[in-house]
Amino acid sequence: MNLHVSQNLSQRQSMVMTAQLQQAICLLQLSNLDLRAYLESEAEENPFVDVAGGETAQHRDLGLPMSRGAASDFDYISDRAEAPAPSLYTHVSGQFDVMFTNPRDRMVAEQFLEALEPNGWLGEPLEAIAMRCVMSSEEAEEMLHLVQQVEPAGLFARSLAECLAIQAEDRGLMTPLFAALLENLPKLAAADLAGLCRVCKCTMDELKDCLKSLRSLNPKPGADFDHGELTQREPDLIVTRGDDGWRVDLNRSTLPSVKVDETKAQDVRRDRSAGEYVGERLSVARWLRRAVEHRNHTTLSVGAEIVRRQAEFLEHGPSRIEPMTLKDVAEAIGVHESTVSRITTGMLIVTPQGTFSLKNFFTTALSTDGEGAASSASVRHRIQQLVRDEDPKKPLSDDALAQIISDEGTHLARRTVAKYRDMLKIPSSFQRKRQAKLASS
Repeated sequence: MNLHVSQNLSQRQSMVMTAQLQQAICLLQLSNLDLRAYLESEAEENPFVDVAGGETAQHRDLGLPMSRGAASDFDYISDRAEAPAPSLYTHVSGQFDVMFTNPRDRMVAEQFLEALEPNGWLGEPLEAIAMRCVMSSEEAEEMLHLVQQVEPAGLFARSLAECLAIQAEDRGLMTPLFAALLENLPKLAAADLAGLCRVCKCTMDELKDCLKSLRSLNPKPGADFDHGELTQREPDLIVTRGDDGWRVDLNRSTLPSVKVDETKAQDVRRDRSAGEYVGERLSVARWLRRAVEHRNHTTLSVGAEIVRRQAEFLEHGPSRIEPMTLKDVAEAIGVHESTVSRITTGMLIVTPQGTFSLKNFFTTALSTDGEGAASSASVRHRIQQLVRDEDPKKPLSDDALAQIISDEGTHLARRTVAKYRDMLKIPSSFQRKRQAKLASS
């Protein structure tokens, strides 16, 4: 066997994902508020980076007259505003303070309170609470009965039937017929009124009176309480109508910018021992400023191209949204599809039709009898309209919906209608008919 060692030289090209390139890609998919948080974290580590702009909506100048010292003046509106309603937790906790004077019982009641769901139901098995409180099953059942005495009636129920039963007992509605109805809620959900009459041993008129009382109860007694404000962040892009058509702008009220403190860098550079550190940090600061400017320019380009293609939507609403793909926008502005995908992830745009995610505008095309193509979004909107305007007693089936839309010029299969209906969370025609029957009973 002949063994020998040799060396070979070769050249090849490859792309290396540098740290700066990874940061630049990360910046593309940040919203204005996320971008500000990222820049502020960078400014904490880099003494030459200053973050400017990006005030929140509360500090935006709305053009309203304000006198000197207005910040310290008496705020009549704020003074007149009602105090926020107590949360479900605060409401129940206040009742527990009065109900349970024994520290041990109050501690156990607190465990039940922690398991209370926002809708008012008990969100944890009773056995788990008993184990955590070192209680027997009988003691846990007794404590559950006590905490279920709080107002409003129905809190701490473990099921729909129990929730309704607690309220019925509280209102004096519990009769043998009502109890039998609660035991057969699945038949009620199936709108089997004739079957309910048989198992409850009552007439249809008696059943309808009982159903009227049942509808007066609240299946989610905790939902009426304040669970905190649902805040929606400011949009990243704003669409307005100009003299020459639609225009899109960056939301400057939330858009931060990077400023490089060159003066501070010059002062620190006088210390020769800090020269290398200053050069490296100053280079990072300048790169970060360029990266943010590039991110803003690319975001504006993507937004402008989307607005240009969706002019009909801006004029007439969701029924006129045009089919559009990531590739269409990428080719139009000269970037890669992945760049468009990253920018449109999480970005919000405010239009005359409302505030939308940029992702909502990318829909597939469906073939039509005409020269153009219909977008899947416009077809889904049309399905919503047809279902909203249908006769509740004779709801449109998926076949009927497909036939109507196909007659209007857009070729649509029944299975496509079913898929879109599921996306819109619209029940089937059978379920809609059953719901209408229950509502009219």
